Amino acid sequence: QVQLVESGGGSVQVGGSLRLSCAASGSTRRDMYMAWFRQVPGKEREWVGYIYTATGVTNYDKAVKGRFTISQDRAKNTITLVMDSLKPEDTAMYYCAAEPSGNLASAGAYKYWGQGTQVTVSS
Repeated sequence: QVQLVESGGGSVQVGGSLRLSCAASGSTRRDMYMAWFRQVPGKEREWVGYIYTATGVTNYDKAVKGRFTISQDRAKNTITLVMDSLKPEDTAMYYCAAEPSGNLASAGAYKYWGQGTQVTVSS
């Protein structure tokens, strides 16, 4: 079992920045895929990006590429999502996920999830 705890959400104005963290504990490995997803009420959970913890390689959805950055602190088993140039459409509940089997951009592939942290971008 892997436990994931997100932190760092909040409210920010358009163009601002926020930093989210996801701390992993339990049966973690040094070679895991960990991802960020987001969801607004009434819509499906959508993929934001992932990091492969063995190499630090990342990949992002086109909607956030160039604005969002995922990094890791391997010593703390933590990944971070830095969100810059935030837009109102980035408003959502953000979730951390780990251990996919299959499509790395599909929420249904991930076995472990955090509880989520709310991000609100206002104009």
